[in-house]
Amino acid sequence: MTTILVTGASGQLGQELQVLATQYTDWKFVFCNRQDLDITNHSAIDAIFEQYQFDYCINCAAYTAVDKAESDLELATAINTTAVGYLASACQSYDTQLIHISTDYVYHNSQNHPFQETDTTSPKGVYAQTKLDGEVLAAQNCPQTMIIRTSWVYSSFGHNFVKTMLRLGKDRDKLTVIFDQIGSPTYAADLADAILQCIKQNFAKTIDQTELKGVYHYSNEGVCSWYDFALAIFELEDISCHVAPIETKDYPTPAKRPHFSLLNKNKIKTAFNLNIPHWRTSLKDCLTKLH
Repeated sequence: MTTILVTGASGQLGQELQVLATQYTDWKFVFCNRQDLDITNHSAIDAIFEQYQFDYCINCAAYTAVDKAESDLELATAINTTAVGYLASACQSYDTQLIHISTDYVYHNSQNHPFQETDTTSPKGVYAQTKLDGEVLAAQNCPQTMIIRTSWVYSSFGHNFVKTMLRLGKDRDKLTVIFDQIGSPTYAADLADAILQCIKQNFAKTIDQTELKGVYHYSNEGVCSWYDFALAIFELEDISCHVAPIETKDYPTPAKRPHFSLLNKNKIKTAFNLNIPHWRTSLKDCLTKLH
């Protein structure tokens, strides 16, 4: 039986994987949150790998408080970098395939066309740097690692932009939202499904076994700003709150956000024959689930 470890099980992606896992009755999933497994503890990781002999490890665990990370370097580094190195070492030792989730924040330069996996990284801020450092350790400690960079993740679970807009839109007559940061939202349910499809194809040997290695991009199709995203949420939910566009400089934050982080997904679509939904379609699905 295929056995899969999922870290960060209480996060948005981890919870979406838990929902989908019920469809894979011939696979054994071990879901761990921070209470179940301290991934910053090398011995704890070795112990659970020894116990279960995992075939795959999906690392969804991350320190994602982007602004707080600027003043919490030690913990952000422990979770986003050091722990990834520990997981990768265990995967290498136990012949486990590692799938590690990373971020569009590793780019952050003046490029104005969709990023490809081979484009130069230029992280700005603690969160971005620790995530890139984690990628490097993963590849060094376990060369057979699949790294998936994603962006603007939301879900019916957890805290995210969609839920914040729904709450504020119902309480206020007017909101200001940034219009000069461009990218594409990622519905965590779609990303979770894509990851399991990749594993399914790898396990069935319907793809070249080297395909679960290297850097890939995944987000929903299409492009928008945070302002456009907010407008779509209110339109679909028939919320009458007025949204005014503002520039990033008008909403200063401790950590810098990339102005452009649109990801080219051709590599993952071609390798695994994936059909990725448009972000508006997935937003509708998420809002329906929230109801």
